[in-house]
Amino acid sequence: MLIFFIVCVAAVSGRAQSFTLQGKVMDSDMNPLELATVSCVKQGKVTMTNLKGEFSMELHSADSVTVSFSMIGYKTKTRVLRNPRGKQTLQIQLFDDDYVLNEVTVTEKKRQTSTTQDIDVKDIKATPSATGNAVEELIQQQAGVSTHSEMSSQYNVRGGSFDENCVYINNVEVYRPFLVRSGQQEGLSIINPDMVESIGFSTGGFEARFGDRMASALDIKYRRPTRKVEGTISASLLGASAYLGLKGKHFTWSNGLRYKTNRYLLGSMQTKGEYDPTFLDYQTYFSYQPNKRWTIDFIGNISDNHYNFKPKDRETKFGTMENVKDFRVYFDGEERDLFRTFFGTLSITRNFTENTRISLIASAFNTKEKETYDIQGQYWLTQTETSENLGVGTYMEHARNYLKANVESFKLMLNQKTRKHAMEAGLTYRMEQITEHNREYEMRDSAGYSVPHTGNDLYLIYSLNAHNKLNANRIEAYAQDTYKFSSGAAADDDGESKQTFYTLNYGVRLAHWNFNRETIVSPRVSLGIVPSFNHDMTFRLAAGLYYQAPFYKELRDTTTIGGINTSTGGAVTTATLNNKIKSQRSIHFIAGMDYRFHINERPYRFSAEAYFKALGNLIPYSVNNVKIVYYGENSASGHAAGIDLKLYGEFVPGTDSWISLSWMNTRMKLNGRTMPLPTDQRIGVNLFFTDYFPGTERWKMSLKLAYADGLPFGPPHRELEMQSFRAPAYKRADIGMSYLAYGYQPDIPAGARKGLKVWLGLDCLNLLGINNVNSYYWITDVTNQQYAVPNYLTGRQINARVLVEF
Repeated sequence: MLIFFIVCVAAVSGRAQSFTLQGKVMDSDMNPLELATVSCVKQGKVTMTNLKGEFSMELHSADSVTVSFSMIGYKTKTRVLRNPRGKQTLQIQLFDDDYVLNEVTVTEKKRQTSTTQDIDVKDIKATPSATGNAVEELIQQQAGVSTHSEMSSQYNVRGGSFDENCVYINNVEVYRPFLVRSGQQEGLSIINPDMVESIGFSTGGFEARFGDRMASALDIKYRRPTRKVEGTISASLLGASAYLGLKGKHFTWSNGLRYKTNRYLLGSMQTKGEYDPTFLDYQTYFSYQPNKRWTIDFIGNISDNHYNFKPKDRETKFGTMENVKDFRVYFDGEERDLFRTFFGTLSITRNFTENTRISLIASAFNTKEKETYDIQGQYWLTQTETSENLGVGTYMEHARNYLKANVESFKLMLNQKTRKHAMEAGLTYRMEQITEHNREYEMRDSAGYSVPHTGNDLYLIYSLNAHNKLNANRIEAYAQDTYKFSSGAAADDDGESKQTFYTLNYGVRLAHWNFNRETIVSPRVSLGIVPSFNHDMTFRLAAGLYYQAPFYKELRDTTTIGGINTSTGGAVTTATLNNKIKSQRSIHFIAGMDYRFHINERPYRFSAEAYFKALGNLIPYSVNNVKIVYYGENSASGHAAGIDLKLYGEFVPGTDSWISLSWMNTRMKLNGRTMPLPTDQRIGVNLFFTDYFPGTERWKMSLKLAYADGLPFGPPHRELEMQSFRAPAYKRADIGMSYLAYGYQPDIPAGARKGLKVWLGLDCLNLLGINNVNSYYWITDVTNQQYAVPNYLTGRQINARVLVEF
């Protein structure tokens, strides 16, 4: 009997030394958080919350037991339990970066379980920039993305053209000007970096809610001010900007004004003259919420871009060390361009419950574009070693291009969330009106002969006429669901989670365009897996059928007048709209993975993604600078395949840096011949590195390195089959230094710092002074021998800037 009593007492004492901790983890809106980590470091116990945000774990009792609650994208919270016994129940609320808790630090980035990655926007204001379009420059540095001109905000993604990227701002697709042919003309993009809250970017396999494009999707969300008054003012040698945000009881109002002039930057180019570019942009975002049920949002944008240029002279030396050629030109004439756009959206949202809402969104886009120039150049091409004249002549370029476009749309969108599902559906009706009047030609005269010449007739080397009107309507609809579920045991005997977590997104998109009477259906699916054997790994699979719905540029077909073949030059070409054109097609297959790890207690993430795109119904095109000219007919097929690698993390504590490597292969079959796509960049490397000076956070350095393999090219006004050359690789290094001159608060966590801050910055653009080639000008002598003269981009420049935050 005594022995039995002793055993019972021992058993009771053993149970008293342990206890059960259970509870629920929620976000700031009291929604359950799945995959949140609950850990007791001293006891080596860890578990994760289930899909309901609930957890349970066995711990040993002590005078004090410290338990931590963390979630990627949220701030860690700690609870200390005093002499816990039996069952302990806790309800924990984790806050994201919108809240300031001095004792909390962010330990991880949000996990990517879909094909859309979230890109941090915190460093875009301090990085060196040549265009002033900080968001696009940030996109250009991502894996699988490339650019070959620092003057342009355009980018290529995995072999796609500039036109194959869709851009959304607050659920509305936005457009770019149509007539822009060079980076010098572009001005400011529609995305104002001062107003951006979040950036979502997908290089392929994106969801059904994104439009009919074949390459990528960029999802921009504008932010609502979080303080009564906030703002920034910045100025540099390349322009200036100002942002003012106001917050009231039921409204928020953001205003952004930007001015850009790249006159200083263009002065480093080899074509000298009077550059007079002025680009002005104003945006406003007003949000009114009278109660929790209704929200009214308005976004307005006015952009006025002028580019005036009077060239004087140019001298370019090119060739090899043993064979140097000198190209001199003296100019007459000028260029005057105008790109004026208006854009607005009005959204009304009704929240039926916390998980159900419906939105009606109306938007309008208007652009008036004018491109006019008459430029004559008298040139001499000389062999430097022997002073032999290889070519002497004159060329004349003329354009009177006018375009007006209006695009209005109405979109109905429904969102519904349940415990495991996030469903979304939308219906869009779009009206498109475009009017163009284009007249452009180019004349070349070499040694007294007009080129090309037949001995009997006189021809221009290039001439284009276009007088077209487009009046069409488009209907688009989509439905998608994101389904989150798990399998396996919630925890083993050691309190560790053995669950595998899944994120399945599936949907379909449908569109009909009455201009060509085409209906397209685009099913898409992706799966994200967090395996039970290692929750630091994420696997992703995606597949889908994607279409490039034709618009103004793809529609323009060319017909030859007078029986002259366009491949030999001399043709008078009339551009008409081809109503038999069909959508280009791309079938995506994507497999990727992420692995999160720590080195010296600093977080890192390695990402790898392989892809294959089967391309059909392609409309061949040529690229000159940023101008894309389409054939106007579906006459090619092909593929794009490659792999993208990226290492992201805190190379220096408290900063974000990354390096990416991309390899790609593209092929296109046209007229029985196989050739690379015009965007066939085989190798791409990008590096973004940030650092602080030792011992202080006042000094900050940002370094950008880019390497992009050269693209195929050939003589102008020739068939793509003639593009047998490849340009040199694009190589560039930009470095920027920033100094916090006022408002330094080292004892306060970064998220809690308030008040006035003044940053002074100094950038060196094109640090290594590399002469990158953007395009070529072709010289033809009377014997029909051609010389490709490189058009170099900007040289090394110093830019000073100041930024005031309040």
